[in-house]
Amino acid sequence: MTAIPPGRTRPVTALCALAVTGAAVLSGCGGDPDAGTNGVGKLSADKIQARTRSAAQRASAVRLSGTVVTSGRTYRLDMRLKDDGGTGSVTSGADTFKLLRVGTQLYLKADADFWARSDGKGGDGNGAAAKLDGKYVKVPQGDPAYKKFSGFTDKDVLLSGLLTLHGSLATDGRHTRASTPTIRITGDHGSGGTLDVSLKGAPYPLALTRAGDAGTLRFSDWGANFTVREPEDSETVDYGRQLPTS
Repeated sequence: MTAIPPGRTRPVTALCALAVTGAAVLSGCGGDPDAGTNGVGKLSADKIQARTRSAAQRASAVRLSGTVVTSGRTYRLDMRLKDDGGTGSVTSGADTFKLLRVGTQLYLKADADFWARSDGKGGDGNGAAAKLDGKYVKVPQGDPAYKKFSGFTDKDVLLSGLLTLHGSLATDGRHTRASTPTIRITGDHGSGGTLDVSLKGAPYPLALTRAGDAGTLRFSDWGANFTVREPEDSETVDYGRQLPTS
């Protein structure tokens, strides 16, 4: 065996150390970007959409806020939804009203001006408008308003209609929503909508841009329970079989 001259020991040792360090750096550069995530970032866009829809369906509750455009009208929503009900506010044009659903019973709460515009009394505060001001008005299930607004309080109905992108699906990189890392999926390069899905914990949807400029929504408080209860009798008005037409 050939002996290494004493003068060459330190350079050889330093070279070995440098090689080890370089290997570690290269290894770090090629690390798994999905380490510490829920793993959906590795999936195809179709599978990510399926996973996030399933996670949303299983969740006991969610808060949804943003805008929805339907039938040519823009509604600004701030709703908390759960399996047996929902509550929150809706704004459309000059009108802002509250919705509350407990089981199958839907209530609508608004001020006198809202009801006066609805019944054509011109906002004079007389008649039904004054009686309905600030009250939880029962919405009959046969009333057109029930069909129109109950969907805003129904978690399964609302999410199943929203969490579908249109066209060919693709992933569009990693992003961040409210400090949470996400994977974004798109439909038809964005024209069919975009959806940001959480890479932490359950793959919940966190942000949605709907196709055709039909609104943008944020989702939060997944699984955070809240209480929905019937309002007190003193807070409630039973208008009858049909509400004023808005």
